[in-house]
Amino acid sequence: MSLTPNQAETEDGVSIRLRGVSKEYPGGVHALRSVTVEVGAGEQVAVVGPSGSGKTTMLTVMGTLERPTSGDVRVAGWDAGSASDQELAALRAHEIGFVFQDFHLQDGMTALDNVANGMLYTGAPLGARREAARVALDRVGLSHRLTHRPPQLSGGERQRVAIARALAKRPVIVFADEPTGNLDSRSGAEVLALLHGLASEGATLALITHDEHIAATFPRRLQMRDGEIVGDDRQ
Repeated sequence: MSLTPNQAETEDGVSIRLRGVSKEYPGGVHALRSVTVEVGAGEQVAVVGPSGSGKTTMLTVMGTLERPTSGDVRVAGWDAGSASDQELAALRAHEIGFVFQDFHLQDGMTALDNVANGMLYTGAPLGARREAARVALDRVGLSHRLTHRPPQLSGGERQRVAIARALAKRPVIVFADEPTGNLDSRSGAEVLALLHGLASEGATLALITHDEHIAATFPRRLQMRDGEIVGDDRQ
């Protein structure tokens, strides 16, 4: 990867930095309006707000899945704004893990290979990826489900596979978008505990939710409305 790190941001402990970031979609839809925010390395932050508040758009911009219409985005010390699509793909492959509400697992693959496939673009050989996948699945309590396919797993188990896929490459940042939205309360609590545990080992965790009870488990909460951050609360 040919990106050049911004040394000042690496040294001052900032993991994610947005400055004056806006995102506009066709039809004059302003999903983000001049958002400025910093998230420290190893910080756990919940982004909370109603549907249409811009929280998911902010996650996709932070995660370099979308480019902003205007403003500056720096992630893990890298200037995402000047990077090519190929360089951003490499950044995501090596530094960022994603956990989504709908799991995004391949039904025809075993749990082991779903996790191993998540490391495909790291360039690691298949044997090494499968070994990392075994370790990650064991960490989320699924060592007995390695050969099971998603249709054979419960919703909570499928989300744990998705978390294992995110943590197998040891990312420095994890983004989670409504990760408990399709789960019952018990499975949801287990998934949250896994994510908090991952963050406690040093990864930055940014979680999107509309649930104030989930947000309350985080030491920092960003409140969004109409594409703007309207509150920044810390415990």
